[in-house]
Amino acid sequence: MRETPRVRACVHHLSGSAMFGLRARPQEQPQSDLRMSFALKIRRQYSSAVVPLFCLLSIASSFFSVASAQTQVNGLDLRPPATPLVAHDPYFSIWSMADRLTDAPTKHWSGVPQELCGIVRIDGKNYRYLGLANRGTQTLPALNEVSSELTPTRNIVIISNSEVELRIEFMTPLFPEDLSIMSRPVTYVQWGVRSLDGHPHDVSLYLDAAGTLAVNDPGEEVTWSRASIDGLNLLRIGSQAQPILKRFGDNVRIDWGWFTIAVPQNEKAEMAAGNQSDRSEFLESGRIPEVDDIEGPRAPQSHYPPAPRLNICLPLGQVGPTPVSRHVLLAYDDIDSVEYMQRRLQPYWRVQFPTFAAMLAAAEQQYPALEARSQKFDTALEADLVRAGGPEYAAIATLAFQQAIAAHKLVVDIDGAPFFMPKENFSNGSISTVDVIYPSAPMFLLLNPKLVEAQLEPVLRYAEMPRWKFPFAPHDLGVYPLANGQQYGGGEVSEENQMPVEESGNILLLVAATAHAEGNADFARRHWPLLTKWAEYLMTNGLDPENQLCTDDFAGHLAHNANLSIKAIEALGAYAQLAVRLGYPQTAEHYAAAAREMAGQWMAMAQDGDHYRLAFDKPGTWSQKYNLVWDRILGLHLFPEEVSAKEIAFYKKRLNPYGLPLDNRATYAKLDWELWTATLAADSDDFQAFVHPVFKFLNGTPDRVPMTDWYDTISAKQVGFQARSVVGGVYVKMLADPSLWAKWASLPESGP
Repeated sequence: MRETPRVRACVHHLSGSAMFGLRARPQEQPQSDLRMSFALKIRRQYSSAVVPLFCLLSIASSFFSVASAQTQVNGLDLRPPATPLVAHDPYFSIWSMADRLTDAPTKHWSGVPQELCGIVRIDGKNYRYLGLANRGTQTLPALNEVSSELTPTRNIVIISNSEVELRIEFMTPLFPEDLSIMSRPVTYVQWGVRSLDGHPHDVSLYLDAAGTLAVNDPGEEVTWSRASIDGLNLLRIGSQAQPILKRFGDNVRIDWGWFTIAVPQNEKAEMAAGNQSDRSEFLESGRIPEVDDIEGPRAPQSHYPPAPRLNICLPLGQVGPTPVSRHVLLAYDDIDSVEYMQRRLQPYWRVQFPTFAAMLAAAEQQYPALEARSQKFDTALEADLVRAGGPEYAAIATLAFQQAIAAHKLVVDIDGAPFFMPKENFSNGSISTVDVIYPSAPMFLLLNPKLVEAQLEPVLRYAEMPRWKFPFAPHDLGVYPLANGQQYGGGEVSEENQMPVEESGNILLLVAATAHAEGNADFARRHWPLLTKWAEYLMTNGLDPENQLCTDDFAGHLAHNANLSIKAIEALGAYAQLAVRLGYPQTAEHYAAAAREMAGQWMAMAQDGDHYRLAFDKPGTWSQKYNLVWDRILGLHLFPEEVSAKEIAFYKKRLNPYGLPLDNRATYAKLDWELWTATLAADSDDFQAFVHPVFKFLNGTPDRVPMTDWYDTISAKQVGFQARSVVGGVYVKMLADPSLWAKWASLPESGP
């Protein structure tokens, strides 16, 4: 056996905001008051070479029993395809992609392992409660998962044996009405342990985190350290290279910044940075040596020396029937988050806190209040989701909540403006794609319309620059995390493969919806010349669109697209509504009259007997007319009710076991659009007829990925896409209830 050098790290306490040599900007040198001083005491430890068995275990997990563990969501049993554990942004996003927490390793939303491993030791016996772990060549036994509950901000799992019950809660306070709290990259993990058999039991909790949490691939070298701030002891791990904002693309993970475990100092935890072998020591003794590995940097895929990890042990002592609780904070400091027009932008929480350490300290101090607020928020939102669309609808929306937020990054521009910038996950990796913002917007229009402004603002500022030369709206701002100009289709050079009617209509509708929610058109006023240019474009080109792409670009180019024409017509009506709010009555009447006339023409052009066509020149075709939903939501009333009624009656005859196909060309569906289309239904029974197959799909799909929005309605298999923000679109049903929309859109920052 090879000796592995390790070091006992006696870290001088760092006050307030100081830790880790934190840099406010990557080009700056560490401030002198941020340096750490170590008193080193070297010891030699013989440790076995632990060869990771992930590859074998991951394969083996696919052969586990297909019997599903059900999760309670709004009182219903639902087997989520994947469950969010730590969901903040496109990089800091950790999921359980199996029936139980112990059936598979935790993974990034893209499916790449980013392991959190949890073990509980009860009277000298070891059991898994999270992820996969082995002892020698044998996988550790897992405690029985008794129940699982998912709420908008929490995932609560109870596991047990005949002696002890362990309650685990992942709580991420994603409160849309409070940008400061929502933008904090902090998830709280809380354990509660109690005896079940009336006897006391000696219990210790263990958690470790792999270096893969901070790199794109396991071959990148990482380094690690520890520190102390007011109230917290910290371990962190990050890439040795720290290539801040150098990597971009779709199927990629962060390779800069620092993943951190923060442990309250009053919990008397044992902590060690840098060595997987500490897990073996815990399995033997229930303790870990508080010494840090100094043989680094090295890669997470390292076999010997053992793979680098962060390790914590929480000895609880004798536990009786009264629950004993502990908690830790999982956090990520990404330093700089995105690049916008060649300048680096920092996360929005920096508006309130100058350093990562200051933010962490506040997060710990506010934990009890945030936990209570989380419970209150969840209860209120779930109740109103049921009121709006029933229990199955509420379960779908609850599962979508964290995913929709975590596909974005909330950053601050140099003038203090918030930018809420989505990544087009597993589609092409674009940043701030307008036709991704559009379907995701209902959730944010409901819960905080300022977030829709924050989605659109960076796009509108870009479109007002001389470099954007086209008379229509752009498609995107680049490839995440680099928002330096459109890359999709013809980019800034050509009109080829653009989405001119799609994106122009999307922005006009969303600006009008924001004004509707806020009761004023101040946001529209700031960009009125640009919005007017796009309204003029739709007036000329929107009724009968030429051969072009729409948001459903995977279906290819289509000329004379009837649903795209609806979008243009509704957008012109929305522009007229904005003009009324801004005090331009003549402009309003001009565009409103045009929209009404175009709606009449549309009905004649799209008529096909008992339904309306996919394309004006294609008899015998059909498509979901989901864009028609704005007629009701914004009160535009451009189309008579008979249009929606006729379409709904026709769609009910086309339902497959797992949903309504997008159109007649294929059996696949878009989950978000299905809920938009369902919202066209005039009565609850018809709405439920479309919701139930979607709920059934989520329960039955064989693909264990964060909710896909593109799947087959016959096989329930994923066609493409996962973890996208567009699932926020399922909240559209809430917008159709004016009282619910007004209630949530006007919430103060203190929440419900």
